[in-house]
Amino acid sequence: MNTPITARQRLRLFFTFFDSRFEDLNSFNWRATVYRDFSAGLIVALTAIPMAMGFAMAMGLRPEQGIIAGAIACIIGRTFGGSKYQVYGPTAAFIPLIASVIYKYGEQNGGSSAEAHGFLVFVSVMAGLILMIMGLTGMGKFAKLVPNSIIVGFTVGIAISIALTNFESILGMEDFTDMLGQDEDIKGGVMHNIYLAFSHLSRINLWSVAIGFGTFFLTRRLLKISIFIPAPLLAIGAATIATSTVLHDKGIILVRDIYGTIPNNFFVFTGPVIPDFTIGVLVDAIYFTVAIVFISGVESLLCSSMADRLANNTRTPFNPDKEFWGQGLVQIVTPLLNGFPCTGALARTATSIRAGAVTPLAGYFKGTLKLGMAYYLAPYLELVPMACIGGILLWVASNMIKKKEIREVVDTGRFEMIMLVYTAVMVPLTDFLTGVLSALIIYFIAKRFIKKDKHKIHSEEVTPEQPTLRVAPMPEAEEMVEK
Repeated sequence: MNTPITARQRLRLFFTFFDSRFEDLNSFNWRATVYRDFSAGLIVALTAIPMAMGFAMAMGLRPEQGIIAGAIACIIGRTFGGSKYQVYGPTAAFIPLIASVIYKYGEQNGGSSAEAHGFLVFVSVMAGLILMIMGLTGMGKFAKLVPNSIIVGFTVGIAISIALTNFESILGMEDFTDMLGQDEDIKGGVMHNIYLAFSHLSRINLWSVAIGFGTFFLTRRLLKISIFIPAPLLAIGAATIATSTVLHDKGIILVRDIYGTIPNNFFVFTGPVIPDFTIGVLVDAIYFTVAIVFISGVESLLCSSMADRLANNTRTPFNPDKEFWGQGLVQIVTPLLNGFPCTGALARTATSIRAGAVTPLAGYFKGTLKLGMAYYLAPYLELVPMACIGGILLWVASNMIKKKEIREVVDTGRFEMIMLVYTAVMVPLTDFLTGVLSALIIYFIAKRFIKKDKHKIHSEEVTPEQPTLRVAPMPEAEEMVEK
């Protein structure tokens, strides 16, 4: 019988920095292990710089905020998190959520970018405290109750949202705000963006379209050659050189045209900002806090579980409670240092493992190398075409939809497939939390009736003339079912 772990024991574990996550690092292999972790950290850092910039701009924030967020989140997550392999940073799941905060409390609605980011800091800190409490009270196991069909549907829905809401970068329509006024900003939502795009087809810059799709296809092609190639950085580099030379007079919008000069003084303290109290502000605070908790909890545990499987980890598995604790600190500290909420990044974690990462040292190398390279590259990053950012985000969205995961859901039954489709449609049409929460409510209510119907059918088939034969399951079978 397992003795329940107390909160004090968990707290002691959470502040044990050199724990079992470093079990593969010893006096016999430390040179080889450090080299492998350094190599993995370097590859992920090269890949993460353009992706972090793209995520930040898609959220309505500045490019350098994505760089600092990814670096700080990875260092904090690797220090306090529960996984040996997980890479932390900006993720696509947060894009619609954070973009909604910035849009609602920013310049488009009478506020300022500083006030919008300050409110984001506030709700992120609240979410971080909740996550830490969840880890301290042992609630990590409850995140596994979210059905796989809804997780996959949520991922597909987010991918659709990213592809549609950032397509204006590829089309060369980033100047919609100046052309149409703030009330018709193209960041207004999925359906609104589609309407604006089709209403102003004459504004499309074909050179920008070529740059955007060229970035997309070149990134995909390079990664098919080898995952060790920093494909996003190379694709953006090639497009930037082309735009600065042979295409310099084609009207292609650059990062500096929207955001000005990119500074390299990344560490800027940004405190929380609470708007004047109204019922609407209270509802928004609760909504965004719950959404950050949900995304952080589900995506980080999903990523940690995937990392253990991908690395064939047969030793200490990830600790879900410690992962919640680490996620809480990520959501508190990262936004306070001019960043935004981050969580475990599936693609970057997979790249890190395949590149040879063994211990959390890979995460420390990734964070420090990313900051160092971005510091010296900052003057050149402002020359990147916005179409490149759109191409990278389109590549991210395409990678989020995995045929294998959808096929697994289809194989589980028609009901699971219906829930996947429902979630995938509702997330972009409504918003993240409405789509997911409504899917969860429908799922658990409908599941009860489905079970009752199956039980009723089974009981009707059994008659006194047809006695049932009860067979005790074998222990091996029980283990396979649990797995």
